[in-house]
Amino acid sequence: MERYDEWMLEALADARLALTTGDVPVAALVLSASGEVIGRGRNERELKQDPTAHAEVVAIRAAAASLGDWHLTEATLVVTLEPCVMCAGAILSARIPRVVFGAWDDKAGAVGSVYDLLRDRRLNHQVEVFAGVRAEESTLLLQRFFQSRR
Repeated sequence: MERYDEWMLEALADARLALTTGDVPVAALVLSASGEVIGRGRNERELKQDPTAHAEVVAIRAAAASLGDWHLTEATLVVTLEPCVMCAGAILSARIPRVVFGAWDDKAGAVGSVYDLLRDRRLNHQVEVFAGVRAEESTLLLQRFFQSRR
C-alpha cells in the first residue's frame, strides 16, 4: 500500500501535463508486478480529437505494446480519477487484477460511485480496488481545472 502513494504522486505529475493540451487533468500508469512503469497515459481527447483517448485506455494500450501481449494479468493500474464505464471495460478486457485510483467520480464512475463493474460477480473477471489514494490532491486538481473553464 505504501507504493500506491508514491505511484499516485507520479500519476498526478503526469495529470498536470494534460493541462497543456486543454484536456481534463487525469493520468494513469500501468505497472508490472515488480513496480516498473510499463504503460503511461493521460487524457488526450482534445489533443487527438478522440473520444476514447482517456488516460486509462492510453496507458493500457502502451502497456500492451510494451509487453507485446494484451493480457495484463500481473499489472496494476494507477489512475488519478475513478474509471468510467468505457475504461472499466478496458480494464476487464485486459484482465488487470488491481486498480488504484484517487478521486471519486460521482457522475460517471464505474468503480463504486455510479456503477461497480470491476467487482461485479456476474462478469468473468473481478478486480481488486484501492480507492481514494491521494484523493484530496486528485480532486483539487480537477476542481481547479473546471473552475478555470467556467
